[in-house]
Amino acid sequence: MNPLDIIRLYYPSDSDGYKILLDHSRLVADKALRLAQAHPEYQIDLQFVEEAALLHDIGVFLCDAPDIACLGSEPYIRHGILGAELLRSHGLDKHARVCERHTGAGITADQIIRENLPLPLQDLLPETIEEKLICFADKFYSKSHPDREKSVEKIRKSMARFGNDSSDRFEQMCQLFL
Repeated sequence: MNPLDIIRLYYPSDSDGYKILLDHSRLVADKALRLAQAHPEYQIDLQFVEEAALLHDIGVFLCDAPDIACLGSEPYIRHGILGAELLRSHGLDKHARVCERHTGAGITADQIIRENLPLPLQDLLPETIEEKLICFADKFYSKSHPDREKSVEKIRKSMARFGNDSSDRFEQMCQLFL
């Protein structure tokens, strides 16, 4: 099943949520593809990157985020876990891993405990080059201001709020892809 068909199962194509999700996801996919093409030495699966980037935020509609037309009841931090469940129900396990591992620069089990986050108690860190690439590309775009690409410096400041581990993982991604 193609990513747009899967998205349309959960988002009416004439809805604001669909437009916001698709605009954001397309920007992330395009950024990830540009970065992948700049690094042929990594032998990145471009088709997978495009599909997974388009689907990485599919779970947001289940969250309480009215400013981006998401009227669900779940905390926003759970959108990756929720999206992963949806994609696994379609047999898309690799794509599901991207969903659950793209938040921030990844989230550790220690961070889940320390911050009492409503997430499964496990490391949710991007591991494969494709997971890292999509996680990295996602940092450059917000859903509420899709017209502006964030600078690396602005992302660094944002990552610093989540502690040294998040900042260090983001810096490792910068070394990989910039």
